[in-house]
Amino acid sequence: MLNEQLTTERVTEHFRGICLGGVERFELPNLQALNFLLHNALGGGGTVSLKTDAQGKTLSTAMLRMEIEVPDDIARLALARE
Repeated sequence: MLNEQLTTERVTEHFRGICLGGVERFELPNLQALNFLLHNALGGGGTVSLKTDAQGKTLSTAMLRMEIEVPDDIARLALARE
């Protein structure tokens, strides 16, 4: 479900105003993970940026706030596990 919902277009829209150079998405199927590269989001990279997010931790937390569509049956399963 996350593979379908977390597209480069949606991530670009979520970070509009922060990410000025486009977004690349890398799939890591062996880790069941996605990695996003937000070009020019830190103003030159973590080691040279004057921005306070040296390693992208704040941006990853901001991504957790991104709303996605969850089918009702999956939402019910998630709620049942709480």
